Amino acid sequence: MTTAPVADQLRLLDVQALDTRLAQLAHARRTHPAHERATELAARLADLEAALVTSRTAVSDLRREVAKAEADVEQVRSRAARDQARLASAAVSAKDAQALSHEVEALARRQADLEEVELEAMERLEAHESALADVTAARDEVLAQQQESAGVLERALAEIDAEVAQVTAEREQRADGLDAGLVALYDRLRGQLGGLGAAPLRGRRCEGCRLDLNPSDVAKIQASAPEQVVRCEECGRILVRGAEARAS
Repeated sequence: MTTAPVADQLRLLDVQALDTRLAQLAHARRTHPAHERATELAARLADLEAALVTSRTAVSDLRREVAKAEADVEQVRSRAARDQARLASAAVSAKDAQALSHEVEALARRQADLEEVELEAMERLEAHESALADVTAARDEVLAQQQESAGVLERALAEIDAEVAQVTAEREQRADGLDAGLVALYDRLRGQLGGLGAAPLRGRRCEGCRLDLNPSDVAKIQASAPEQVVRCEECGRILVRGAEARAS
């Protein structure tokens, strides 16, 4: 049967309170809202980066298409200019002049068709360049939000870590010199019972499981020596007596 000085049992409640606070801080660190915000922004950024790649590819393809259309128009325009120059000279026969005139007319129609293709490609390029600018601006905005959110999270975690260091130091101080057997039992129970290994007994109630003990169990506890470490019959936690008197 485990025994420990009454003072050590009472101090164990202080250790438990500090362990509970450390668990709360660990939970706060894991579940801080800034984590969710960071995940949300990362997902949005990934979508925008993918859209950016698609948009840049479309713009690059359209720029090549426009360049080809411009080259096609220039080629037809140059040939038409040469034909016109030949027609203006006296070095062609009437038969050649007639053929050149027909070719010039055909080239004019061809040039009009190609210029229409060029204009349509330029309009599509302009629309895609505008879309690319919008996606780029949206990406840059999310990057700025991501940087701001990272700063918020960093500051929040720094505050939590500072409190963790303070509570840890206090916990070490409160646990220093406690009965080794009591501490070993407490640590084992804390690992088994969700972090709560010791609780005060207030009247008939175990503050660990929040259940009232039956009268026979209470009588047995009251009859136990003060140094005897008693356990809750319901949850198995260490029950610390005298906490009420200590608090008052």
